[in-house]
Amino acid sequence: MVSYKELGLVNSREIFKKAFAGKYAIPAFNFNNMEQMQAIVQACVEENSPVILQVSSGARKYANQTLLRYMAQGAVEYAKELGNNIPIVLHLDHGDTFELCKSCIEMGFSSVMIDGSHHSYEENVELTAKVVEYAHKYDVTVEGELGVLAGIEDDVVAEHHTYTQPEEVKDFVSKTGVDSLAISIGTSHGANKFKPDQCTRNEQGILVPPPLRFDILEEIEKVIPGFPIVLHGSSSVPQEYVEIINANGGKLKDAIGIPEEELRRASKSAVCKINIDSDGRLAMTAAIRKTFNEHPEWFDPRQYLGPAREELKKLYKHKCVSVLGSAGHAND
Repeated sequence: MVSYKELGLVNSREIFKKAFAGKYAIPAFNFNNMEQMQAIVQACVEENSPVILQVSSGARKYANQTLLRYMAQGAVEYAKELGNNIPIVLHLDHGDTFELCKSCIEMGFSSVMIDGSHHSYEENVELTAKVVEYAHKYDVTVEGELGVLAGIEDDVVAEHHTYTQPEEVKDFVSKTGVDSLAISIGTSHGANKFKPDQCTRNEQGILVPPPLRFDILEEIEKVIPGFPIVLHGSSSVPQEYVEIINANGGKLKDAIGIPEEELRRASKSAVCKINIDSDGRLAMTAAIRKTFNEHPEWFDPRQYLGPAREELKKLYKHKCVSVLGSAGHAND
C-alpha cells in the first residue's frame, strides 16, 4: 500500500471548495506518457494553476501502473524544481469496477472515479457506495456519475446520450457519499462529439453543436447546493488542429467539439472539474504530423516529440487562462 500523501499529491476536496468559491474549474488533463506530463506540469506551474493528472483504465494498461505512480511523484518534484509547488491530484478516470479503484488507491492515487452509469440506478448506487466506503478509509476522494455520455474514448463507449435526471441527484449523493458528481448535460467523449445533422452553421459556415443543457445544471445546483459537479467529454476540438492533421496526411472527418465559451460559463457555476483529453491528442498529433511532413529525414523521437510537447503546453496554458479560469489560483 502506497499513500498518495507520501508522493506529495493531494485529493480533490479542498481544491474543489476553492474552485467553487472562486468560480473557476480545475483542469483535469489526461496523460499517457512523459511528454504529456511534462507539458501539463510546465503549463500549470507557469500559469499558477492547480491540476488533476488524469489516468484512464486504458492509459494505466499502456503506461504501467508502477511507472505511472512514479511519474506522478515526479510531477510533484518537477513542479517544485520549476519553482511552484502547485496542488497536483492523481485521478483515475472512468474506473468501472471496485477492484480497479481499490488497486489504484493502493498504488498511490489520491482520487478515483467509479463510473457505474452503465448499470441500473440501484446497482450504480451500490457500487459507488462500496468504492466510497473503501476510499474514504485512506482519505481518497471519489467521483461518481449519473447519466450517460455518448461517444468513444479509450475504454468508454456509449451509443446514446442520457441526460442526468435532477430528481435522482440528491438521493444518489446522500446514499453513496461521493465527493463530486459527473453529470450529463450535452458533452460527449472523443473528437466526433456530434453528427453534422445535429449542428447548425454560423455565418462563417462553421458547424455549431447544440448548446449544453444549462437548465439541467441549474436544477441540479438547486437540489445539491454547493456540491462539486464534473463535466466529462469537454474538449473543444480546435479546428486549426483538425486542419493541420488533415493537411499532413490525416483523415479526420466531422470532428466537432464543445464551444469554449460554454465551458467558461460552466466553470463559473458549480462545475469544479472539467475533463480535457481529445484536445491534447489533437494538438500532439497535429504537431507530429506537421514535423514528419516538413522533416522526413528526422528519425530521433525527440525531434518530433519536442515540438508536440510545446504545442501541448500552449494548449494547456490557454485552457487554464481563457477557458477554465484556473490560472492564478494554485495558492488560494
